[in-house]
Amino acid sequence: MADLARELGVSMTTISRALSDHHSIGPATKQAVLKLAKKLNYQPNRMASSLRKGTSTLLGVIVPHIEGRFFASVVHGIETVASKAGYSVIICQSSEDVAQERKNLETLLSAQVAGILVSVSRTTLDLRHFDKVLRRGVPLVFFDRLLEGENVNAVVLNDQDGALQATRHLLEQGCRRVAHLAGPQHINIYRNRRQGYLNALQSHGLAADESLIIDCDMTLEGGRACMQTLLALPTPPDAVFAAGDSAILGALQVLKSRGLRVPQDVALAGFSNEDLTMVAEPNLTSVDQRCEEMGQAAFRLFTDLVAADGTAFSQRQVVLQPQLFVRESSVRQAEQGAK
Repeated sequence: MADLARELGVSMTTISRALSDHHSIGPATKQAVLKLAKKLNYQPNRMASSLRKGTSTLLGVIVPHIEGRFFASVVHGIETVASKAGYSVIICQSSEDVAQERKNLETLLSAQVAGILVSVSRTTLDLRHFDKVLRRGVPLVFFDRLLEGENVNAVVLNDQDGALQATRHLLEQGCRRVAHLAGPQHINIYRNRRQGYLNALQSHGLAADESLIIDCDMTLEGGRACMQTLLALPTPPDAVFAAGDSAILGALQVLKSRGLRVPQDVALAGFSNEDLTMVAEPNLTSVDQRCEEMGQAAFRLFTDLVAADGTAFSQRQVVLQPQLFVRESSVRQAEQGAK
């Protein structure tokens, strides 16, 4: 702005008012300012403008990672509705590291964002670092992942029902030793998926066998290691339900390397409905998480908090319903396509 003012021989106030189409600036001056601004490729500093006005149109989003379909689709859902509402989105990745998550938070607060939408990392054990967000009055919404027992504004999936659907489907295929690759239990999604698995066993009159429940970090490598452990049991499983698709793909790789048939010897089902489920051979049965809808719902909950503007707002959790997509990896008996 100083460069524009100096070249045109006017004050910075005049430049500022001309760029914002203020009524006090004549048409000729406005035209001259806009023409020079375009020539010099002038870009307004939105952060500085927000600080002056005491408002912001920047929205911060923190995700554990952006690879794969799930978080990329959630972010797309957020951006779709946020841009229509006049917001720009800043995306940060924690890389499943709580220390990085804390740094992300500081970065977004320094940027004077209007709100923060976050899915916590696998290594996040408490939410104390988010207290600063609330003290500053910045709207905070969690999505997908949050910590057990925390009363926060959030958008989540009915993970328990999704896991119940997947496990029940495997049982309906005649499987009786269904194993579960379970994620970190301090995080809501993995705890609820484990409970859904247990509920399905109970509904079929089967007792849980702890040797068939294996802790897994939900990575490809983790899935391989867990499948090897399961195959070493005196009586290996005849089906595996994993709380994540990367883990079930790792399990598939081990089964194929051992010459075991899927689903005839071991049926498989995962969770997330990642793109990889449809390119694996055989295609993998998986639970869809309504990714884009989750992102849109998280943004709507943020706007509800903004509209409340400091007034009493009952903390709210929006729960989305999952959908099981049945594919070749689990079908032992004739079915009528995907549910």
